[in-house]
Amino acid sequence: MRNRIKELRKDRQWSQAVLADKLDVSRQTVNAIEGGRYDPSLPLAFKLARLFGRPIEDIFDD
Repeated sequence: MRNRIKELRKDRQWSQAVLADKLDVSRQTVNAIEGGRYDPSLPLAFKLARLFGRPIEDIFDD
């Protein structure tokens, strides 16, 4: 699944480690999601949407 997480993270000048801390996941998880190697769980997807202030559909594209 494609996503805009890297773009949104960079807009805020956050490192992967900072985003990981905000989400309570590992930096490796953020890296895997950004690279499309891992699809986040629904609760994590909602957490990302709230954190970036966007609907899930604006962040993820199947």
